[in-house]
Amino acid sequence: MVTASKWAWRRQIKAARRLVSDEQHRAEARMLHNHLEMAVTPGSTVCAYVPVGSEPGTADMLDELLLYADRVLLPVARTTHDDTPLPLRWGEYRPGELATGLWGLQEPPQPWLPESALADAELVLLPALAVDRRGVRLGRGGGFYDRSLAARAPRSRLVAVVRDTELVDQLPSEPHDVLMTHALTPERGLVALADPGMIAITWRF
Repeated sequence: MVTASKWAWRRQIKAARRLVSDEQHRAEARMLHNHLEMAVTPGSTVCAYVPVGSEPGTADMLDELLLYADRVLLPVARTTHDDTPLPLRWGEYRPGELATGLWGLQEPPQPWLPESALADAELVLLPALAVDRRGVRLGRGGGFYDRSLAARAPRSRLVAVVRDTELVDQLPSEPHDVLMTHALTPERGLVALADPGMIAITWRF
């Protein structure tokens, strides 16, 4: 039974990430990048993101993805006048052309594509604080991806990028959660989720 709230999970995982040294972060990023070739279908469209702060990986993964994918799309986050998150728009990644957008996030230059562009992606890489063996993803709580993933194609693989200790047995879930199909971790690589026999990590609070 899950007894910890999403807030408690977020606090615990953010605290653990702050303890990761720069050297360990770089080493895990290299391992993640080495798994990308197996995750990408050659010539396909990939939706990715620019890792920031303590998130696993680095922006170098975008260049790695371009070695295998036909194009890489990055999210553009916007809100309404009252700060309600809107579905993500998308822009094509071109090396050296990222701009600083809202909240200091790196985003692709215009022209931007509509939210429906997500349906073109065979692979969608998502930032996550944790993911469980059922595919429940724990994000930062902004709700941007919750509002966006309805536009995905049925065939899309939804991949939460996490550290190995962030692949856990069970997270709190809500009816609107869209389940991930896979996790990508430094040590284990691409892991299929919703598999009853999969061994994960159990955190206790």
